[in-house]
Amino acid sequence: MLAFAPLDAAVGVASHAVSTFASALAPLAGGAATAVAIVAFTVAVRLLVAPLTVAQVRGERRRTALAPRVAELRRRHGGDPARLQRELLDLYGTAGASPLAGCLPALLQAPFFLIMYRLFTAGDPAPLAGELAGVPLGHHLADGLAGAAGPVWGVLLAALLALAWLASRRMRRTMAANAASSDRSASAAGPKASGGSGSSGGSASPGGSAPGAGGVAGDVGAAVGRLLPLLPYAMVPVALVVPLAGVLYLVTTTAFTALEHTVLRRDRPTSRPTLDRNS
Repeated sequence: MLAFAPLDAAVGVASHAVSTFASALAPLAGGAATAVAIVAFTVAVRLLVAPLTVAQVRGERRRTALAPRVAELRRRHGGDPARLQRELLDLYGTAGASPLAGCLPALLQAPFFLIMYRLFTAGDPAPLAGELAGVPLGHHLADGLAGAAGPVWGVLLAALLALAWLASRRMRRTMAANAASSDRSASAAGPKASGGSGSSGGSASPGGSAPGAGGVAGDVGAAVGRLLPLLPYAMVPVALVVPLAGVLYLVTTTAFTALEHTVLRRDRPTSRPTLDRNS
């Protein structure tokens, strides 16, 4: 129980914040004040961590700019994984583009998701006191879809599915663009690599071992590439077991993520030709 004490304290703070928002919005939103408060509280927290997302996007752009040099290092040291790892770490460290930096926003948002899930499932009546279009926020999908529950749940689940589809499509496009950029970099540096290996017969063995390692890495990368676009749909099963208040949170935070990607990455296509010319 002591291990959950910090979590319970955070849940208490979140519950108090939602209650405060609801009290302030009650004159305007009436019975839907708690629902509006959940949306407002979710947006407020996402705005607080927005600078981390901005840093993530900047890191992604730095890593994209480094893609030609990364491809060259993989080709040069493909037969020596330890040397390749050192060279890649030095490259990312010099450029200030840590490959682990992109995980930071997701890691920081994970505790918030856990807190919100606990908030809506721990039995605290405060965040569930209220309704959305006549449906209590504590209503579960298993409670039935009679009356207004059917349309409300239908709209929220459809919105969540649509947002998951958009996120999945965006991930596929990003992965395809990155793969195409890597292929162009490899093609541009290919003649140099073949010329160097042709001048020395002793270098044929390391060069020959690289494709084998690359094949294994390619298989792993392909498997990961097939799984990653499915991750956005992981919220849908969660929505089937949490109360309506939890589904409202999921739709809000997923929509905020979609808006973030649209705003922060809207100028990305215009910068890609510049990277190609430099490579």
